[in-house]
Amino acid sequence: MAECGRVDSNTSHTMDKSITLPPDEIFRNLENAKRFAIDIGGSLTKLAYYSTVQHKVAKVRSFDHTAKYSDISPPYLYEISMQEEVTARLHFIKFENAYIETCLDFIKDHLVNTETKVIKATGGGAHKFKELIERKLGLKVDKEDEMTCLIKGCNFVLRNIPHEAFVYAKHADSEFRFQTTNPDIFPYLLVNIGSGVSIVKVESEDKFERIGGSSIGGGTFWGLGALLTKTKRFDELLQLASKGQHASVDMLVKDIYGGSYGYLGLTGDLIASSFGKSATADKEFSKEDMAKSLLHMISNDIGQLACLYAKLHNLSRVYFGGFFIRGHPVTMHTITYSINFFTKGEVQALFLRHEGYLGAIGAFLKGAEEDNPNQYSWGENYAGSSGLMSVSPDMNPMQRARSGTFDMLEMDRLERQLVNLPLLQDPSSYIPDTVDLTEDAPAREYWLYCFEEALDGVVKRAVASQPDMPEAALRAEKFRQKYRHKLQTLRQQPFAYGSLTVRSLLDTREHCLNEFNFPDPYSKIKQRENDIALKYYQKAVKSLDELSWEEKQFALVRGVLAGNVFDWGAKAVSEPAFMPLGGQTDFCIFFFIPLSERPWLVDSYDQWLERLKGPPHKCALFFVDNSGVDIILGVMPFVRELLSRGTEVVLASNSGPALNDVTNGELQILTERIAAMDPVIEAGLREDRLLLVQSGSSSPCLDLRLVVLVCDSTSLLFPSRLDKVLAMVVRERQTDLVIIEGMGRAIHTNYYAMLSCESLKMAVIKNSWLADRLGGKLFSVVFKYEVPVGKPNKDCGAFSPC
Repeated sequence: MAECGRVDSNTSHTMDKSITLPPDEIFRNLENAKRFAIDIGGSLTKLAYYSTVQHKVAKVRSFDHTAKYSDISPPYLYEISMQEEVTARLHFIKFENAYIETCLDFIKDHLVNTETKVIKATGGGAHKFKELIERKLGLKVDKEDEMTCLIKGCNFVLRNIPHEAFVYAKHADSEFRFQTTNPDIFPYLLVNIGSGVSIVKVESEDKFERIGGSSIGGGTFWGLGALLTKTKRFDELLQLASKGQHASVDMLVKDIYGGSYGYLGLTGDLIASSFGKSATADKEFSKEDMAKSLLHMISNDIGQLACLYAKLHNLSRVYFGGFFIRGHPVTMHTITYSINFFTKGEVQALFLRHEGYLGAIGAFLKGAEEDNPNQYSWGENYAGSSGLMSVSPDMNPMQRARSGTFDMLEMDRLERQLVNLPLLQDPSSYIPDTVDLTEDAPAREYWLYCFEEALDGVVKRAVASQPDMPEAALRAEKFRQKYRHKLQTLRQQPFAYGSLTVRSLLDTREHCLNEFNFPDPYSKIKQRENDIALKYYQKAVKSLDELSWEEKQFALVRGVLAGNVFDWGAKAVSEPAFMPLGGQTDFCIFFFIPLSERPWLVDSYDQWLERLKGPPHKCALFFVDNSGVDIILGVMPFVRELLSRGTEVVLASNSGPALNDVTNGELQILTERIAAMDPVIEAGLREDRLLLVQSGSSSPCLDLRLVVLVCDSTSLLFPSRLDKVLAMVVRERQTDLVIIEGMGRAIHTNYYAMLSCESLKMAVIKNSWLADRLGGKLFSVVFKYEVPVGKPNKDCGAFSPC
């Protein structure tokens, strides 16, 4: 085990406790740290700092071709270069106060020319350690109001971290039930249980009021527990409570009435008097039973108080936090039981994954107001964050007993603010993921196995993408170890990062790849396949134009589906076959496609064809998928037909790389090249009827709650014009059709998404397990055309989905 920090020879303190991670993994990027904040409680210190992080990004740049494309041999259509990019990152570290001096030493030794002169501090221990902090770091301690910091931190995590809030259900198949992110977080009630209890009504970002509280809180449980059991440590007291039987000490309704008191609706097992039996029973009570009785007594009192205030102020969202909660299952269970009892299920007890960091986050935000951090969106970095319950004594008693476990949260600043897609029918009820692996054990086991089995292939691709970097193999091995460790953690604790989904597994992998400077392992493959597919574009278009109208519509749809088979991220497609057959008139002469015949697994094609016989759509928003054959020979001919019908088209592609998905930078170059060959595409661009925008995503999956809000001036087609804002474009262009393509975007996510306009979801199932789950087989087709419920569709003759 490594020590927390380097101890100077002239210091008197030494480090005699071990920790679970090397110090440079705990306090990362200290050399670029610019701002600090600290929240010191009775036993835990929470440190926050901002740093800039330098990492590699894959950039593409178009060659200036003067010859016809068919005459060009490598170098390819575009070149790829690895460039250094600087981004902002927030670091939050939680550790025991016993480590504060040595950790401050480590921070001091590794700070390099920090511009920071002040450290924001909050919490009861900020005054106690003020002199130590100023002496060690040479920074002035500026204390901030504890409650203000708490509320700021709470607002921040609720806005920026998906699945931050959860309901705890001890006896359910999944104990943790995470809430979807709601853009409207106000108003809510925050019940902070520290030594005492503070109940705060939060109405807006800056408007909150302490409306009540109690002196009977966590300190009461700890203090009385110490007197009753002679146990001085809070965690040990909770361990005792988790093993106890409160009915041995408490007087129940049935002890008084011999059963339930039906007239008042009181069950026999209800506590009538906490510790009621201790006055009359002539026996010794166990420490475990007394601790459990005490825990119920305190929790029931707090729960009833919270319910009364929630009803008084007509609030349905009640969040619980503070030292008393601190992620302990036994306390969350007792609070939940109390809330359910007193409100008869009308109010849910909600807990926060990062409630231990709220004060530190709020103090940091107070110190960063000049940078206005709320103008950005922030995303949790799974590679650098510990999971929920990582230091819970109930989950990991041996690990926690070593007293050296550090808990971490890292968040990366997204250069574009993200908002809900305006076309969601009900943003508050939208759930992007089709299957919650936290609750579906068989699915969870399959997908964890699938991702672990694919790890060797990802490592191979990562190394191959950087042939000129001899250290790539070493970095790839470090990636393998880190991601495998994440998978092992998720196998034991699937709730570690919120709801476990295929999307979160993919995102975690991308975060780990980026941490070890593999920004785009599939860049070379995409480059080669884009180059090859472009050579067949004109032939594909010519074949399509020779078909009758009805034959052409089916060929276009089949072409998108066939192109979607060419997916390096799919287990069943290890080496996509690109086989020009020639001599046929069907669009699919250009490659071998193992598609199922109609009727497809999900088949709304007839309804779609009838819709095409009606008036054209005004504007189609198309979320595209893979590079190569998919985008060039599948999507672009489909787009060409929409443009020919008079429909404007917005192509939304990934902002950053993921697997072999086409990125916005690549799509800009490909579209420019296609426009040089195709007058329909060229006219669409020139007349501003074809727009290319970034989706804001760097994932093979798609969360429609998060789309680009701010402008970006990276257009390669028209450098003088800003890229249109996706959310703005949707409104301005009166988008009335959304097309979502690919297994990740249309099946793993958004399969059940309800939009306020017509939608078309197209995908080929390239995973045999998933196909079986959906009642199909490998390469089954999903073609799902939907019209919003209640919207008249004359072409379908109904007021319901086609």
